[in-house]
Amino acid sequence: MNASHDNGDLLEQSATFGAMTEATEFEWQIIAAHNQHLAADVASRVLNHLKLLEGDHGGFAVDRLEHSLQTATRAYRANKSDEYVVCALLHDIGDTLGSYNHQDIAAAILKPFVSEEHLWMVEKHAIFQGYNFFHYLGLDRNMRDQFHDHPAYDLTVEFCQEFDQTAFDPNYDSMPLTEFVPAVESLFAQPMNSIYLDDDGRMPGGKD
Repeated sequence: MNASHDNGDLLEQSATFGAMTEATEFEWQIIAAHNQHLAADVASRVLNHLKLLEGDHGGFAVDRLEHSLQTATRAYRANKSDEYVVCALLHDIGDTLGSYNHQDIAAAILKPFVSEEHLWMVEKHAIFQGYNFFHYLGLDRNMRDQFHDHPAYDLTVEFCQEFDQTAFDPNYDSMPLTEFVPAVESLFAQPMNSIYLDDDGRMPGGKD
């Protein structure tokens, strides 16, 4: 970035091009600064979207937000890592938009920030959860067996059986969402994987 322009200056400006092929380097510096400013608040936007699950029971005894909180609380009380707990909290965040693939939406949100095994756990949890009910719907409850040799197979079985499928209890004392905010903010503070990271692992447009 041009040393004569800090983020504050760039955030006061906008690019003027109508097609990317017309853009200048300085205009991309402006856009990168705006993107970094937006990305800095991703945790709060994720939490706000999670709150959309409140009140939607989907036929269950608890609403989807309570299920998410209960899953995360159970993982936390089992002394799982903060990353694991946040994955537990957000595993169903895609329910409002992904009626047929909610797990893919959760995985896409978490992908830049979590380990490969935790990402795989979230991405595949719907199939593994099917062990508990697919046979009631005419589906193969053993669909998960196709992944039996995957390194994260046992991790995902554990997540579904110990924390996810047990988290529909209306009498369970779940932790409030506020208790998870620090872990969510910490996880989303800096991506580990992104095509937009430079060689030093920084986002373009960020300050040194």
